[in-house]
Amino acid sequence: MRFLFVHQNFPGQYKHLVHALAADPAHEVTFLTQRPNKAIANVKRILYKPERAASPRTHPYVRGIESAVLNAQAAYRAAMALKKGGFTPDILIGHNAWGETLYLKEAYPDVPLLSYFEFFFGNAGTDVGFDPEYPDNTDALFKQRTINCVNLLGLHNADAGQTPTLWQHSQYPAWAREKITVVHEGIDTEAIKPDPAAFVQLKDGRTLTRQDEVITYVARNLEPYRGFHIFMRALPEILSRRPNAIVIVVGADEVSYGVRPAAGDTYRKRLLAELKDRVDTKRVLFVGWLAYSLYVRVLRVSSVHVYLTYPFVLSWSLLEAMAAGCLVVGSRTAPVVEVLRDGENGFLVDFFSPAELAQAVVAALARRDQLQDLRNNARKTIVERFDLRSVCLPRQISLVNSLVDGVRTG
Repeated sequence: MRFLFVHQNFPGQYKHLVHALAADPAHEVTFLTQRPNKAIANVKRILYKPERAASPRTHPYVRGIESAVLNAQAAYRAAMALKKGGFTPDILIGHNAWGETLYLKEAYPDVPLLSYFEFFFGNAGTDVGFDPEYPDNTDALFKQRTINCVNLLGLHNADAGQTPTLWQHSQYPAWAREKITVVHEGIDTEAIKPDPAAFVQLKDGRTLTRQDEVITYVARNLEPYRGFHIFMRALPEILSRRPNAIVIVVGADEVSYGVRPAAGDTYRKRLLAELKDRVDTKRVLFVGWLAYSLYVRVLRVSSVHVYLTYPFVLSWSLLEAMAAGCLVVGSRTAPVVEVLRDGENGFLVDFFSPAELAQAVVAALARRDQLQDLRNNARKTIVERFDLRSVCLPRQISLVNSLVDGVRTG
């Protein structure tokens, strides 16, 4: 079978699926992308580039739409070049958010298109207006609702859709949900599993093991959407009551979502300035981005893992922490409660309460030898619902085959 993928940041959510398909010599996998990143064996990567960026003079509500159109044009041209070279795929698969899938059917009108729909913006009770400390103004709300034009065009064009969680699925309009299947991209529970012998070597020569009190927090970027401000404000109480605890904070100082601080400023700088000498940076270690293998080792030595998020896209890091057998304290927000059950496979706290978070972490550290069942249940949840090989890959491949077979028999 011939596959044509498109994702501007190769391989994106398709890492596991592409590896599995490319390992089969019966398949031919071609991938359109803007960034080559690390190669995958037997995957042909083709770079495309928009002819320009969206104009700063474009109305801010529609600047994202202009960018999506430019991406869509570039992906279409790359697809047409493949077509003229004699390549016709059996299926088109791509992430819809940045526009690349919008015109693919113009290149291959008879080929089914499976699009990845990650988030429908602007619904009440989601990220918009959630955090009173960082309120969204009317412009932000209108901008989010307008960018849904890309979502809606993508839904019109796609033959079928995929989204990773039930909550994300629920955010789409009812008519659209009929087209979208809930299929997570999967967690490799063979690669991410508990290891009682795990250790992490710190730059100052210290070695941390499962015997130490290690609090972990992970986000792509340290920002309010992932509750970084709440986590930081809980630390003085935690550090005071657990004098042997070490905190490892994984994440960069950029902004993935929400409002950016002024140039030269970061949320980490802001919170450290706010808390002054109440956070000992010899005990709170900001390690930035980590190589994946080291990141997994950090999860394996974790005594308590903190995961907080606005009602928004659920992070892989929560599921990976659970797969590693972490004792998770998470926010009682909609994406989290889909997988974390209070007192069964972790603990839930009010997103907005540093005091409640601190109390939950301190209590978990004090009882960590008695809470192995919660760790086991956390991993069991991921193995049963999100395991890459036994659950998610088969579902993804079944979805792909159903679309291809539908075209063949239609």
